[in-house]
Amino acid sequence: MGLRYLSPMAEPLLSLTNIQKSNGSGFVLSGIDFEQRKGEKIAIVGETGSGKSTLLKIIAGLEQPDQGEVRLLGERVAGPQETLVAGHAGIGYLSQHFDLPKFLRVEQVLRYATHLSDKASRQLNRICRIDHLLARKTHELSGGEKQRIALARLLSSKPHLLLLDEPYAHLDAEMKATLKAVVDDLTHKLNISMILVSHDPDDTLPWADSIVVLRHGTLVQRGTPSHVYHRPANAYAAALFGEFNQLSPAVARKLQTNSVLLVRPEQLRIVRQAKNCVTGTIQAVRFFGNHQTLLIAVRPGRPLLTVWASARQTFRAGDKVKVAYAR
Repeated sequence: MGLRYLSPMAEPLLSLTNIQKSNGSGFVLSGIDFEQRKGEKIAIVGETGSGKSTLLKIIAGLEQPDQGEVRLLGERVAGPQETLVAGHAGIGYLSQHFDLPKFLRVEQVLRYATHLSDKASRQLNRICRIDHLLARKTHELSGGEKQRIALARLLSSKPHLLLLDEPYAHLDAEMKATLKAVVDDLTHKLNISMILVSHDPDDTLPWADSIVVLRHGTLVQRGTPSHVYHRPANAYAAALFGEFNQLSPAVARKLQTNSVLLVRPEQLRIVRQAKNCVTGTIQAVRFFGNHQTLLIAVRPGRPLLTVWASARQTFRAGDKVKVAYAR
């Protein structure tokens, strides 16, 4: 039997209904509702303390919600207070603090956990880029190598859903790039459903089908990466994905942004002449190689506009410029 996972379907794989969790001094999670389709990749984002990891543990059946329920393929996921062994067999959860048995060869660790045929196991080892590590012992491995082995061990039980809690947080650039390639291969070759928690927009925007934004334990916004990036629900959601401008209503009217007040630097452009533009003075020019950032004063005492411009153009502090909204 091959290693192919579930194919995308219209019915939800996962559903969360009114998930609530308190730590005694207030809500860690309050009224969380969303669904996930089979094959869908969801990223959960938010500032530290927003409830991301707690939510992931509740989905995995590793933490008990105070209210609400989680269902996988229509079946309720029981919490640790209701089962002898915490966790759901159909959900793989990779935490930041994964652990492997010590002093065993990698091939032993994987053999004890696998539900796969030899052929499928070899395929999974190639995807996880660990086939050259099978004879090594776990205490001889780097952190990134251990993480990929822990991931392969989870996947060898063929879960319906894979949860990744800040998987790139403690990796150097090379190991991070390798693990990202592995996660991409899992997406394309196995079509496994995943939920990923990360602080870095470079980890989430190019990867996710859908993004869930949490703040103080509440769901602030849910949408495609493009929608959440270009149409953030508020300044908090906008700030999670990089620089933005919060326009005053007067400036938004002049630029004719259709009442959009939160605008990314690349959504503004410098023009020679335009009917719908504002005039300002460049306060600073910052060079970033592939582009330059202009900080522009439009009105005294008001926040500066941040505009990205081509690195090939020449701008200097003190230049008068016109700024238009790029639709």
